Amino acid sequence: MALCATTSMTSISAANAQDAGERGATLLQRLIIGAGQAKVATDTPQAVTALEQEDLDDKQATTASDILKGVPNATVVGGANRALGQSFNIRGIGKGEAAADEGRIIVNVDGVPQFYEQYRMGGFFNDPELFKRVEILRGPASSTLYGSGALGGVVNFTTKDASDFLEDGESGSLKLKANYDSNPNGYLLSGILALRMSENAEFLLAGNYRAAQEFEDGNGDKIEGSEFATPNGIAKGTFYLDEAQEQIVRLSYSQFTSDQEDQGYSQLQPTGFFGNVDRVVNNRQAQISYENAASDNPWLDLKVSLSYNNITNKQTNADLGAFSPIGQDSLYGYESYQLLAENTFEWAGDSFENYLTIGGQLIRQNRTTGTQNPLGHHPEGTDTQVGFFAQNEFIWNDRLTLIPGIRVDFQKLTADDSLANLTGGVVPEDKSDVAVSPKIAALYEFNDNFSVFGSYAHTQRFPSLDEIYSNDYASPAPPNYSLGLSKETSNNFELGFIVSTTDLAIEGDSFDLKTTAFYNKIDDLIVRQRNQYPQYVNIGEAEIYGVEVEAAYDTESFFTNVGFGLTVGEDLTTNTALTTVAPPEITVGAGVKMPDYGLTFGWDGRFVFEQTRVDVAAADQLRSDGFNTQDLYVSWRPGDDTQFKGWEGAFRVENVFNTQYRDFLANDNGKGRTFKLTLAKEFGW
Repeated sequence: MALCATTSMTSISAANAQDAGERGATLLQRLIIGAGQAKVATDTPQAVTALEQEDLDDKQATTASDILKGVPNATVVGGANRALGQSFNIRGIGKGEAAADEGRIIVNVDGVPQFYEQYRMGGFFNDPELFKRVEILRGPASSTLYGSGALGGVVNFTTKDASDFLEDGESGSLKLKANYDSNPNGYLLSGILALRMSENAEFLLAGNYRAAQEFEDGNGDKIEGSEFATPNGIAKGTFYLDEAQEQIVRLSYSQFTSDQEDQGYSQLQPTGFFGNVDRVVNNRQAQISYENAASDNPWLDLKVSLSYNNITNKQTNADLGAFSPIGQDSLYGYESYQLLAENTFEWAGDSFENYLTIGGQLIRQNRTTGTQNPLGHHPEGTDTQVGFFAQNEFIWNDRLTLIPGIRVDFQKLTADDSLANLTGGVVPEDKSDVAVSPKIAALYEFNDNFSVFGSYAHTQRFPSLDEIYSNDYASPAPPNYSLGLSKETSNNFELGFIVSTTDLAIEGDSFDLKTTAFYNKIDDLIVRQRNQYPQYVNIGEAEIYGVEVEAAYDTESFFTNVGFGLTVGEDLTTNTALTTVAPPEITVGAGVKMPDYGLTFGWDGRFVFEQTRVDVAAADQLRSDGFNTQDLYVSWRPGDDTQFKGWEGAFRVENVFNTQYRDFLANDNGKGRTFKLTLAKEFGW
């Protein structure tokens, strides 16, 4: 599992976000934090999309799939419309069916990696209502700061804070929210309590309960096993240790729970041979962190965090039962400890600024099965990794930005003694390795309206516990672990340009355009062989290339945005198309704003092309038809100077024309026409 760091692309304060909005910033003008300077996404030499609280509220997201709609070359595959079984695919990397697929895309919640690798279960278990910001960083360039092995990219989720709900002078705030979803006749009840106990202490308590029945596709057919009920919650404490509030200690604990009977054993393919199972999934996360911005000391900007994440899946009464070892009662466990520390050094001259970030990380991940008889395809063991990273951001004359970086990781895999039960008493040896991930990126601003950028990034992905120690076909053959697996390596090149201007058509408007072309060469791909041993092998090389375009136009009363993603993938060993590359897609959004009434009326359209570039051997299974869906919505956020202060409302109609469709790499049809209604009220004192 790749490691993460939280230096780059972290969230900014609500005040800064509001200021950006008042300047007429477009959807591309999402402020982020680089190595040292607050910037907008159009000022970074990387393809990154940041979604803020209002974006998430407008989407009225039920799952992570709803969040990622509209992000070029990024999607949720597998059980996209389910509470469980969600996996991410970025630029053709990530399928979710194999246990280690998530290792190629790093997924963080508040900087904590989400470690889960059960076959056919996906890897993300959380609720959109807990988040205030989501960032999607596309491509391997993020490996330097977030961890070796991010072949596809990084998805960062940031949870809400007490300060998001407390205005100046307030000591408390209570926000109540209710949502109804006609398809699948679901609802959400949410409560958020924020308290300011003193100038130096704030607390947040947030909880929600989301439930839904089986949803229906465009033909009115119910999707078996898609119902769910998930209580979720988070508690946070923030303590300021000095008058300037630059020294901060944060404590947090969150939990996601799903307790359902007769769920599809395979959340990525819930019908057919695998049958159903009773399943209880818990995702528990705890974290303590210390920050010291030390604005009067350019050599100190310190962040240290210690975190614990534990994801468990208790399965009983599987239909398979005695017919397969995976039908045993089980308690799959994924336990992760992380220590992360980093500091940024700053210095400047008459014509330059420089920010150097260095850090280190220790992460230990334990994987257990909890079955009466050990499972060869889900080996127990421990993955320990230590990483050191450095990234420098040099800015010359406010025109040229250079960002070199390097990361070195050390891994040690240790098999559990239980593996001896599968191999006649033989416990496989430990596996150790080193990965190096360097990069260099540059951005040059010719003027205030036009910039060009480019980057090169090399990353290496360690084999996982699953890939090294899986042993399904040992009997009567000798132990057949994949101890000789090599690391996957990626060499990624990107080039692009940015256009950013104001007062283009009318006074006060904003227009932004960012275009990125990329080429990613991957060597020593690790694949799973079916009914053969060793189970995992390196097969050769592949190339993935494509383009991403994001454009947005904004005025006081009107906005529009367009996204386009095209990815092509080739297996260079077999000269066939990669089977994990989604078809081209265009997303379009437009709307009208009525600021005096706090109203926004909008339309979102998805136009997905057919996918015909698939492996010939699996053509019938993998081909997908093109489709388009149309959504309409209205949001209501009255100003603080009105009698409706504290109220919020939203209404959305998804798939207006009830289109029957299926996303590429999804095992379910998409939802038919859906009506969503949300009403919220915040009380402050």
